[in-house]
Amino acid sequence: MKEQLSKLFGIAEKNNQDEIKQIPVAEIVTSPYQPRTIFDDEKIDELCQTIKTHGVIQPIVVRMRNGKYEIIAGERRWRAVTRLGLDTIPAIVREFNDSQAASIALIENLQREGLTSIEEAVAYQKLMDLHSLTQESLAQRLGKSQSTIANKIRLLNLPESVKLALMERQITERHARALLSLDSEELQLKVLNDIITKELNVKQTEARVAFYKEAMQPKNKSKRISFTKDVRLALNTIRQSIEMVSGTGMQIKTDEKDHEDHYEIVIKIPKRS
Repeated sequence: MKEQLSKLFGIAEKNNQDEIKQIPVAEIVTSPYQPRTIFDDEKIDELCQTIKTHGVIQPIVVRMRNGKYEIIAGERRWRAVTRLGLDTIPAIVREFNDSQAASIALIENLQREGLTSIEEAVAYQKLMDLHSLTQESLAQRLGKSQSTIANKIRLLNLPESVKLALMERQITERHARALLSLDSEELQLKVLNDIITKELNVKQTEARVAFYKEAMQPKNKSKRISFTKDVRLALNTIRQSIEMVSGTGMQIKTDEKDHEDHYEIVIKIPKRS
């Protein structure tokens, strides 16, 4: 599949006659185009055990760059061999320009599990930039829907703190997508803190976002009575609670009335689902 994708991106693959060489581990450097920034130590340890038992079954792919071997594909294998203290690793040396090297590194990682949604989004954006592609054309080449590509790339618009939380898997992609609907970075960071400290699930996060969006709505100037901050907080808290319960699927009905001296909220909860 990787070979087919490489052809779609205009990268000519070599045949099976590539020479496999044992190259010094100390002369290998990582690729600047590697989209994966977090490597699971536990997974690397598992790979170490496999290499101890069976050796490196699949050679890594490298290119010569500034007198060193730059990894094109196989950084996890190289990390495992380095951790084991081995002197050499089997490798195939190929000639690739920067665009080809970047494309192969990105494609290889997109086909593996474990990339965070932010790493995936960065990879999509880099492929689009490298090959002057639209989201739609990239989706066609990767066999994905255009909405999938668009939703990933939108995550790059989030504040750095939110992207870091995604990278460290403190929040899920669905949490992050809920934050995108808030226009204020300050509020995005506030809700992010709530998600982490209060361990909010996605439904609770969406309710919290709806609460803040409602609070930011301009007030009706025709109102005769202005609410105090405490009253507004109480009303918004009630609305947020209703949103959270409704998020469970319960069909709650509410009726709000603004009286001269008080605000009335009638909540009807069905006895049967």
